[in-house]
Amino acid sequence: MQRRDFMAAGAAAIADRRLRIADSSPPNPQSTIRNPQSAQEPSLSPEVFARRLDRARGELKARGLDLLIATPSTSYEYLTGYNPGRSERLIALLLPVVGAPAIVCPSFEVERIKRHSIVTELHGWEEQEDPHALVRETVRRLRPGSGAGAGGGTIALESSTAYQTFLRLGRALPGWKFVDAGPVTDRLRVIKSPEEVALLRRAIAITLDAMAATFAQLAVGTTEVQVAQTLSREMEQRGAPGGGLVQFGPSSALPHGGPAGPKLERETVVLIDCGCRVGGYTSDITRTIWFGDRPSEEFRKVFNVVHDAQTAAMALGRPGTPCEEMDRAARKVITAAGYGPFFTHRLGHGLGMDGHEPEYLVEGNTTRLEPGMVFTIEPGIYQLGKFGVRIEDDCVMTATGVEVLSQRAAKL
Repeated sequence: MQRRDFMAAGAAAIADRRLRIADSSPPNPQSTIRNPQSAQEPSLSPEVFARRLDRARGELKARGLDLLIATPSTSYEYLTGYNPGRSERLIALLLPVVGAPAIVCPSFEVERIKRHSIVTELHGWEEQEDPHALVRETVRRLRPGSGAGAGGGTIALESSTAYQTFLRLGRALPGWKFVDAGPVTDRLRVIKSPEEVALLRRAIAITLDAMAATFAQLAVGTTEVQVAQTLSREMEQRGAPGGGLVQFGPSSALPHGGPAGPKLERETVVLIDCGCRVGGYTSDITRTIWFGDRPSEEFRKVFNVVHDAQTAAMALGRPGTPCEEMDRAARKVITAAGYGPFFTHRLGHGLGMDGHEPEYLVEGNTTRLEPGMVFTIEPGIYQLGKFGVRIEDDCVMTATGVEVLSQRAAKL
């Protein structure tokens, strides 16, 4: 959901909120988390994060890297169990290829981060100090990597780190080479564990329930923004803040349309693309319906073509299937029906802690699907000036094929 990630038809529904929530299941008695219900706290056990750190060290070693540095982000949260948020004050996770990780953060943040994170070694800097100097001291103390020598080595820097932070770290660590940590973190996160899939299932169930409740409240004269607000409220009431795009009539022909459409009238198309978060994991589902007594024949035809395209991709998917072949399977159906030029985006994307993450089901991506990969399958047909139809479901690759985690819409 990238550009539309949990925006409830713009800022009206979600505004500037951080959407990190914990699973509302009973807390793990082994957990160090003090309040599993509060925002941004993980519902996964400390053992899960310890395994992730070990896997990260293995990836660093296999790639000849000495250290990973991550600032607050979903990858930071993936490894530590907590995302303290990014600001002008530096917070950084330092994970050496050998040894325990450390976090550098403002001194006044030490206690907060310690309470919520699996990482226990924290080094605080005072407001008048240079935090990057503290990073340098911590890196020297950790002495990561065999063969790196005292003068430096290679650091994998988390991909979304601010450019200014990268420049300052480079000045503080002149003997070190920096590379993109994307290959490391992507590989760690692309295969979901059963615990992660369980959180996604819960987010998906809440999303479907909230969408059904929202569709049931549609009324003539309401606006896209008002329906988006209803959708967010329905998710909130189910314990999982979220939201999404709501588009009426011709607005539905814009894959990422904003809340500028007319008020709702009968005998028109309504498209809702939305998701919520549970334990840091996000759903992403789109449904397109006909609001009125009887769908037009054209809408029925287009809807069923899109549905058939989705079915074709789902049926094709097996471990080892190239991502691009999934896209081709769906596109072949839509093209054969005469709507090829109106399927204007890739078939789908990976899903997890980010609304959009690897792997992407798109032409040119020859990566082969593996068990544990979670992704959307969302073909669409968009006819400007008329209407658009998108059907999006969340799926996981199993040892035998695609399992649809969401309940599919029925053909018309």
